[in-house]
Amino acid sequence: MSQQSPKQPKRKRKFMMMIKLLFGMTVLVLLVGAISLGYLYNTNLPVADTDRNSRILDSQGTIMATFSTSGRSYEPVTLDEISPFLIDATLAVEDRKFYDHLGFDVEGMGRAILVNLQKMNRSQGASTLTQQLARNLYLSHEKTWSRKIKEAMYTAQLEMKYSKDEILQMYLNEIYYGHGAYGIEAASRMYFGKSAKDLDLAESTLLAGIPKGPTYYSPYNHMDSAIKRQRIVLSTMVETKSITKQESNQATRQKLVIKPQGEHKTIVTAPYFRDYVRNLAINELGISEEQLDHGGLNIYTTLDTHAQQAAEEAVASGMDPDSELETALISIDPRTGYIKAMVGGTNYQTNPYNHTLATTRQPGSAFKPIMYLTALTLKKMSVLTTFKSEPTLFHYDNNRKTYQPSNFGEKYLGEINMQQAIAASDNIYAVNTMMTVGPEQVIDLAHKMGIDSPLQAVPSLALGTSPVSPLEMASAFGVISNGGMRMAPVAVLKVTDSTGELIYEAEAVQGKAVVDPAATYVLTHLMESVFANGGTGNRVSSLIKRPVAGKTGTTNTDAWLVGFTPELATAVWVGYDKGRDIEDSDGRRAAPIFAQFTEKALENVPPKIFPIPSQVVSAYINPESGLLATADCPEKILQVFVSGTEPTAYCTLHGNEQQPAKEKLIPEDRSWWSNLKQWWMD
Repeated sequence: MSQQSPKQPKRKRKFMMMIKLLFGMTVLVLLVGAISLGYLYNTNLPVADTDRNSRILDSQGTIMATFSTSGRSYEPVTLDEISPFLIDATLAVEDRKFYDHLGFDVEGMGRAILVNLQKMNRSQGASTLTQQLARNLYLSHEKTWSRKIKEAMYTAQLEMKYSKDEILQMYLNEIYYGHGAYGIEAASRMYFGKSAKDLDLAESTLLAGIPKGPTYYSPYNHMDSAIKRQRIVLSTMVETKSITKQESNQATRQKLVIKPQGEHKTIVTAPYFRDYVRNLAINELGISEEQLDHGGLNIYTTLDTHAQQAAEEAVASGMDPDSELETALISIDPRTGYIKAMVGGTNYQTNPYNHTLATTRQPGSAFKPIMYLTALTLKKMSVLTTFKSEPTLFHYDNNRKTYQPSNFGEKYLGEINMQQAIAASDNIYAVNTMMTVGPEQVIDLAHKMGIDSPLQAVPSLALGTSPVSPLEMASAFGVISNGGMRMAPVAVLKVTDSTGELIYEAEAVQGKAVVDPAATYVLTHLMESVFANGGTGNRVSSLIKRPVAGKTGTTNTDAWLVGFTPELATAVWVGYDKGRDIEDSDGRRAAPIFAQFTEKALENVPPKIFPIPSQVVSAYINPESGLLATADCPEKILQVFVSGTEPTAYCTLHGNEQQPAKEKLIPEDRSWWSNLKQWWMD
């Protein structure tokens, strides 16, 4: 019987200890790994540079612009807004196994390590798209071990927190394509003048090759190198079976048309509005420039993207891009005061000055409705009040001064009423009105309606000689549209910080009644005639398919159309910056811009008539006598009045029969006029 060696149990014990130690170490590594992964999953990623920029959101909560001092051309798009060719080309040349790995290409990393060991340097890399994204978003590009460790951590976090499609979308929006263009949309517009979704195979493969060396592979700097790189991308796509060899050959032969360098300008939605909001935030909301540029704030605004696009299109089609003529369009919802659209000039790139805020432009006859509203509110005049349109010398300041206005083209209409005066924009009637009600009364009402600019108490105020801004005019006309209720302009609704905490919220404004609702409706009815036959806005009446009221205004240097519907009050101004007189053709640009904008902005809104206050009455008037029409009158016109200002006498020019024709425009009267209005509103 053999005897067991005393060394064998000792060896066995050592072996078992080694097994236990290895098992313990394995468990420990797995435990540490699990804890690390849990920690990374529950730890927030650093704030990316693009996320530190504050954002402006429109009325629907969609990001429309950012504040940044980096000068980056950054236009983010969703994955379905990028050409599939570009996506496939990027994956083929940058990360073929993107959808298979967990953020790290282990096989590629091993291959790179062997190459680096052979060359005794770190020239070979194997970064996945996720690693590149982590580096671009959160790190510098220095080659240090600490940066590599952080990159690995952030890569793991990205893979845990986002889907592959989300990571790919972030990458394509973040990667640098040279010449200040970050992201594929900015690059596509810069190099080819088109959106990323419209890129073809040849264009996509050229762009996909640039990120490897944005300077060396730039078609602006080295076209030959860019083409060579494009062919490598095409060859790689053939290898990955993204395209066929035939498609590759066709793309190789295609002649690429590159946009001239510097021609592309960054597309920014509503740039004038963006600057306006920035100034509001700094000067009125107490937000610092540092917070705007690096605080990651979300600024929720009133801007309607559809209305803004309509405004920009109307300005673009209505103005000559080769002219120095400038313009401004500002549109406000009169029911809330919310600014819905703002275009401050013809071209923001060449002239960023916001003309909607300029308080140096004379409104001309566009100011007259405020004066007529004063007369109607004070009941010193009615729509039938007449003055003689003829050359007139007016005396004022206790007869120490005189003023002699004239009509455009020296056209005088004789005895006319308020409706005729508004439609024809008669200056003599206007000054007579100013002398009747007094300029101080007009100025007082103008200030209540939202005009803050100083107004001179002189007869010429009737003709709009005191400068005001388009924003002030739109706001004032909004009072007329809103039945005399003043709603101050609002651009910012609320501001939240990077964590979503509310740091500002606009107060709920109920509005302030500043004018008699009946007077505003009567004036609105009169202003609708501006777009009727014989009115100064008649030539654009065919473009307008809904009830609208407004007033034109023309001076030697300025042309206006300020008007409104129940939903929008809009001011359009046209003129030159350098004190240059406008031509007749220049002055005719404001009305078409207004008409096109109004119809496009409200294309999805059913037409509505203006609500009729209870203190408005209607009566059939004989236009010849200005008295209540009778059955014998050959012509009758239905006119509206502030209750108590309608005529009470009957016309006797065509017989002695007296037939009442007065009708109250209130629901209980149920006249045909009331029924028609009520049916339209319902």
